[in-house]
Amino acid sequence: MNRTHARIALALAVILSLTAFAQTTRAAASPAPASPAAPAPTKVGIINMQMAILASNEGQRDFAALQKRFDPKSVEIKTKQDEIKALQTQMQTQGDKMNEDARQSLLRQIDQKQTALKRLAEDAQKDFQTQSNDIGNAIGTKIFKTLDKWATANGFAVIIDVGNEQNTNVLWAAQGVNITQAVVEAYNTESGVPAPPKPAAGAPAAPSATRPAQPQPTPTKPR
Repeated sequence: MNRTHARIALALAVILSLTAFAQTTRAAASPAPASPAAPAPTKVGIINMQMAILASNEGQRDFAALQKRFDPKSVEIKTKQDEIKALQTQMQTQGDKMNEDARQSLLRQIDQKQTALKRLAEDAQKDFQTQSNDIGNAIGTKIFKTLDKWATANGFAVIIDVGNEQNTNVLWAAQGVNITQAVVEAYNTESGVPAPPKPAAGAPAAPSATRPAQPQPTPTKPR
């Protein structure tokens, strides 16, 4: 090969090398094509958080234990109610036969016992409700965490709590969008709390004197 051909070959080699380098550089500098974005979740569900708390295995266990702790107070209230009823019956059957002093004394006794009973029942109700809310809030906070994971995994965009009907504008929803039971089952699995045993047939109900209205837990959303 003569010098002219050698110079031409060398020039071509340099040009090819520079071209290849430029292509490689552009390829490295160019961002990789973006992968298609995952579709945004669109499913909407409703949940009754209050019902979920009470229906969970943990809720059934803890609220039953709370009721049991208050059973002696229920018995005390029932006893005082019976005492008042007996005095009222005495007044009805014997009041017209008593002298005025005895009659007034019996009326004062009834009034005093009724006042004491009212205070006892109100204090018991307040104490029960406070402890009920504490239990509900503790369980509800944990259920929120389960709900967050469950809703994300199942493609939900919005979950609406319909437990308090006065604070929701949901007028109607198909049964298929109610996820309460599904979340309760997921939480039971996560909590590991077994289902409580069913009460024996014919078991006496707890006295109703101090049995409070259904608790209104307001669980805190996890941060």
